[in-house]
Amino acid sequence: MIRRRRGIVTSLGPARPGAHELTVTVDGREEAAIADPELTGPVTVGDRVVLNTTAVALGLGTGGVHFVIAVEGAEEQADEPTGHVMKVRYTAVQTAVRSVEETHRDAIEGSRGLAGIPVVCAPLHSMIGPAAAAARVAGARRIVYVMTDGAALPGALSQLVGDLRSAGLLDGWITSGQAFGGELETVTVWTGLIAAAEVLEADVILVADGPGNLGTDTTWGVSALASGHSLNAAAVLGGRPVPALRIGFADERERHRGLSHHSLTILKDVCTAACDVPVPTLEDDAQRGAVWNALRSAGLEERHHLVEVDGRPGIAGLADRGVEVRTMGRGPQDDPAFFLAAGAAGVLAARMAAGRRRWRADLED
Repeated sequence: MIRRRRGIVTSLGPARPGAHELTVTVDGREEAAIADPELTGPVTVGDRVVLNTTAVALGLGTGGVHFVIAVEGAEEQADEPTGHVMKVRYTAVQTAVRSVEETHRDAIEGSRGLAGIPVVCAPLHSMIGPAAAAARVAGARRIVYVMTDGAALPGALSQLVGDLRSAGLLDGWITSGQAFGGELETVTVWTGLIAAAEVLEADVILVADGPGNLGTDTTWGVSALASGHSLNAAAVLGGRPVPALRIGFADERERHRGLSHHSLTILKDVCTAACDVPVPTLEDDAQRGAVWNALRSAGLEERHHLVEVDGRPGIAGLADRGVEVRTMGRGPQDDPAFFLAAGAAGVLAARMAAGRRRWRADLED
């Protein structure tokens, strides 16, 4: 059920395409809200708005702001839709987009696949930051992010994507499935991968949900498991799947200390493709031993190729470009292993991309 409240817009905050931050008075308090003007029409100070206040009432972290459902009295005449693909389908805010299946049909249908392009698949949105930075530092030429629909559906909710684009660490981004608002729209993650290669000419592709993943303290009830499906899709399309491991030693939850149980489930039970798995170099011997013991105890050395990779270029690359990335409120200084793991995936992907370029050059000669 939606918890609806009415409020008054008292001030306007930062705006970016698809997301306008606001302050509203609701239930006698001033609180934060977000409006998507493409769905609600423009919002101004003094407007009376209908709000979805469910996330705040539940005390959620990511997404714990009010969302504007409608501006009372506004009857905006929208432009005629240019596309025929509906996203957020069969809801009150379903929206028409122009997808690459319509705009670039020949390129998508005529594609021979990814032809060895490395595809980093991460279980958390924040991991695309160090992965992209590391890939750039390690020599990747064009890095494209495909946002899946397991978490936030509006792409504009990711401030991180905008920061990475502004810093020159991402060269394009695509929203796939029910997610919307990217520079390109696709119906599935499969066509998202193909569009990254054929339309945006990526030599490294990153795949992850948007911000706000869903976990339930159960083995199978977590949105991060879709990362395994993305690894499978990359392999079937002829790419080189690269899983970004979720590793950390600052989380109070035992299931996420060391190698997260999510990564174990993804690599052991969900992903059926053999992968090159980057394991970050950790200076702490106890932490390094814990990660390797977990991987070996799960039998992952027999299923995948485990390779130790220095992930520090990810942390350094973010710092050099002035991009701040946090996960669960923690930065690289608080839980370095988390960022080193994502960085290791970016470094390995960039090395694969360099090898692919040499291979293609040899073929042309």
